[in-house]
Amino acid sequence: MEACNCIEPQWPADELLMKYQYISDFFIALAYFSIPLELIYFVKKSAVFPYRWVLVQFGAFIVLCGATHLINLWTFNTHSRTVAIVMTTAKVLTAVVSCATALMLVHIIPDLLSVKTRELFLKNKAAELDREMGLIRTQEETGRHVRMLTHEIRSTLDRHTILKTTLVELGRTLALEECALWMPTRTGLELQLSYTLRHQNPVGFTVPIQLPVINQVFSTNRAAKISPNCPVARLRPLAGKYMPGEVVAVRVPLLHLSNFQINDWPELSTKRYALMVLMLPSDSARQWHVHELELVEVVADQVAVALSHAAILEESMRARDLLMEQNVALDLARREAETAIRARNDFLAVMNHEMRTPMHAIIALSSLLQETELTPEQRQMVETILKSSNLLATLINDVLDLSRLEDGSLQLDVRTFNLHAIFREVFNLVKPIASLKQLFISLNLAPDLPEYAVGDEKRLMQIMLNVVGNAVKFSKEGSISITAFVAKPESLRDPRASEIFPVPCDNHFYMRVQVKDFGSGINPQDIPKVFTKFAQSQSQASRNSGGSGLGLAICKRFVNLMEGNIWIESDGLDKGCTAIFTVKLGVTERLNESKLPSVPKVTRNHGQTSFPGLKVLIMDDNGVSRMVNKGLLVHLGCDVTAVSSADECLRVVSQEHKVVFVDVSLPGNGAEDSYRVAVRIHERFTKRHGRPLVVAITGNTDRVSTENCMRVGMDGVVLKPVSVDKMRRVLLELSEHGVYCEAH
Repeated sequence: MEACNCIEPQWPADELLMKYQYISDFFIALAYFSIPLELIYFVKKSAVFPYRWVLVQFGAFIVLCGATHLINLWTFNTHSRTVAIVMTTAKVLTAVVSCATALMLVHIIPDLLSVKTRELFLKNKAAELDREMGLIRTQEETGRHVRMLTHEIRSTLDRHTILKTTLVELGRTLALEECALWMPTRTGLELQLSYTLRHQNPVGFTVPIQLPVINQVFSTNRAAKISPNCPVARLRPLAGKYMPGEVVAVRVPLLHLSNFQINDWPELSTKRYALMVLMLPSDSARQWHVHELELVEVVADQVAVALSHAAILEESMRARDLLMEQNVALDLARREAETAIRARNDFLAVMNHEMRTPMHAIIALSSLLQETELTPEQRQMVETILKSSNLLATLINDVLDLSRLEDGSLQLDVRTFNLHAIFREVFNLVKPIASLKQLFISLNLAPDLPEYAVGDEKRLMQIMLNVVGNAVKFSKEGSISITAFVAKPESLRDPRASEIFPVPCDNHFYMRVQVKDFGSGINPQDIPKVFTKFAQSQSQASRNSGGSGLGLAICKRFVNLMEGNIWIESDGLDKGCTAIFTVKLGVTERLNESKLPSVPKVTRNHGQTSFPGLKVLIMDDNGVSRMVNKGLLVHLGCDVTAVSSADECLRVVSQEHKVVFVDVSLPGNGAEDSYRVAVRIHERFTKRHGRPLVVAITGNTDRVSTENCMRVGMDGVVLKPVSVDKMRRVLLELSEHGVYCEAH
């Protein structure tokens, strides 16, 4: 019998089983490889897991197992059916368990992250929040203390209160043992102990400012810890053994003072600092915290701002007090000046009136004497008296005009006048004098010079008489030329008068007048002085010619009032000179001459020279003046009645009287009686032709007096002094026009 094979023949692998093994090995490997990835994610997300190395080892094991099953995909051999079934069953179970584990971990890991690690996570977050809340509370506490301290130090602007309050509040808030403030001395070379909290060290102690510890603190705006043994930190007397507390110091910027100085503070021209030193309690383990240092820094800045405000306030108050003192002094000076001006004006008014009254007698009687039969020697004496009297009268007028010009009370009397007639009048006045000195004088008016203009006729004539009169006075031979023309725009700006800004316009023009002579001339260095009051040229001719030195000074002021300029050109002594002035005049249409105010006429030798039978009444309370006026009128052939009071005048006056001359004194000295006479005569004689003409004779040259006379109905005003020729001219004007008003 053949021996049998005891080994059970292998069953061929079932194709379906092989497929199941392939699939199982694939999913086992996939599950094994996915589990480490999930573990890595868990470890990364869980920052508090304590056994990371175990997870790493477990992950390596799983990876190896997965690799083993992955390799089995390529190492299948033919096995018995039983073995194949077992392996298949095991692999299927392994695949199921592995997949289940992998799927379970996907759901468990988020739970582990949210449950197992949440407690530690929340603890860490709670600790972090506690720290943040502590910082916020510290900042709020610091802010509250800063606000309280700021409110305290800003509730006053007294620097001593600010500094003392700062030390007290810092000491209370930070529980300090000592707090002190070192201020720079006036020299800036030392720091002086100025304020302390406990007063344990005498105030006034100084240390050099160049100490290294001070330079260290001044070099930063942060609070710096310093050694308790340094000079600025020795704020307690050395008594016994103790452990000093920590000390910090911070700089306090002071206001940059360069324009003023405050009491005992130094005058600061560079950046300066004070030093604030703060000491914690001794024998204590307490240290400075960051929030406390921040509080100290903020307080130092606030103190600096408060001190700057206090410094500005102290200086502004000092400046205000100084300004008030200056204002009081200026107001007192202004009142004194006004009082002095009023006193001067009153004095000049009185002196003007009082001087004109005797001058009136001298000139009137001299003029009467001149018309009598005199020997040549007597006539020369009388003419000298008249010449000197007229010069004195001119000086009185000049002084009065200068006073009005200086105090601004003189105003131009602007009206339409005949400009050409002014030049002819001046020419006719000076020509006889020039002829006596054998001087040839010429007048040249440009064709473009308007015949009529608007301006102050009297002041313009006064300017020309002064300028032309000087040319005649200082010339011994040769000729004098007067030229007038309209100034061209390019010639208006003169470097000698930078304050004058002529502006051409259609309603006005600038007239330029040049008076050239070949007289004694002027030294160029003396030219600036000739327009100064009471100044005269040093030439011999000037000294011999007389004069007060006021004429050109007054002319310059009149020219300035007319928005013009005046100057003199001369090459030197004995080379003659040229006086030039420009004035601003208004443009007007051509008018009939009869409508223009008349210019005072010069004495004429033709026409009526006496007034026989003309009944005239004179009222004057001054016996000398009354006698002089009566003599003038009697000399002119008038039938004169003289009275001394207003009542007597009103009692005597009748329709037969053609002219009533009343003397008008200063206000308050009888002027009211003269005004009353004029008013009563108007009331008594209502018809114009049957009423006597009332004319004032006065020494008052102010415009107010003239206006008062015209307001009460007077027909004319005659200024003293009055000569025979002037009285003759007054009677001529009254007989021809019924009115006479002498320009002031």
